[in-house]
Formats: sequence, C-alpha cells, structure tokens
Amino acid sequence: MEIKNHRRLIFTCCLILLALLAGGQNLPQNINKGNCSYTVTIQTTCTEGAETSAHVSLRFGDTNSNDIVVQHLNSKHVKQVDPLQPLVLDDIPRKPFQACLVDEFQVRGQCVESPICYLYLKLSGADDWRPGFAQVEALEESQSHLSSRFFYFRRYLPRNVWHGSDFCAKQVTPFGEKKPQAEMKH
Repeated sequence: MEIKNHRRLIFTCCLILLALLAGGQNLPQNINKGNCSYTVTIQTTCTEGAETSAHVSLRFGDTNSNDIVVQHLNSKHVKQVDPLQPLVLDDIPRKPFQACLVDEFQVRGQCVESPICYLYLKLSGADDWRPGFAQVEALEESQSHLSSRFFYFRRYLPRNVWHGSDFCAKQVTPFGEKKPQAEMKH
C-alpha cells in the first residue's frame, strides 16, 4: 500500500511539472538585456561637514523594473569636476565626495528601456554626507535619450537606508504597484 502511495505521489508530481513546463511558455522570460555604460554625476554640497569617506551605494532604474545597483560607488570614481569651471580636476588622485566638488563615476549595468526615473543613494559608515544633486547619463548612442533628470538631495543622508526620489509613473494600490498600461490602438 505504501509503495502505491509513493507511485501516485511521483506520478502527480510529474503531471504538475509537465503542466508547469507546458504552460510556462506564456510566462515572460528573463532574457539577458545586455550591459550598458553610464556616467553618474554627484555633487557634494559646500556645507561644513558635508564630505564623507564612508561607502556610498547607488540604485537607479526605469519604469520597466530595470534596476541597477552599484555597491561601493567610491571605487568607481573617475574624476572630479570644478563646479564653477568646466575644468576636470583629475590630475591628482582625490577621494570622492569632498565638499563643494562634483564627482563623476563610470558604471556598467543592465540596459534601461525607458528613461531613468528613480535614483537612491545609501551611506554606510560612521560620518555624515550631504549630497546636492545626482544625475545618470546613459552613454550608449542609442540610449542617450534615456538619461535621468537631476535628483536633488540637499540634506544629510540617513545611514544604512536607501534615500532618494522616484519620478516613475506608477500607481500604488493595496495589491502593489500598478504600472500604466499601453494604449490600445484600433
């Protein structure tokens, strides 16, 4: 009797697995969207104590759930730009996130499909940091129109939590986020 129950269980599991495999053809497939290059520009305000040597992480993306996360953005530092002049100050290696300076970072991540509409920063460390603004520029020629607008902070960031803005066109319902549906053309 016990062997018969095991056979029935195995047969039932096989049927369920077969049904899932056959019906799963309509499920969205997680295709590789490729990697794209981005330039991230972040300004640190001129307020006393605005600079930081703590680790800063970045999260940005689009309305299609393309989420790019960069841990320890400090290690991706490319150059500092003088905010008052268009001169690049990258002759001398400097720490990023110093007061009154604008830093640029080169990052790679999955390609966005619509304009970048949210950006969050996360500060991990013992000292404070007060960023002024951040912007992400999509570097691929076919994606330059997907670059972000400016995201303004102008306050000290809380530690160990994502803090930023989301300008994506989403509607929050009791059942989760509802994204606008594409218009039907007749």
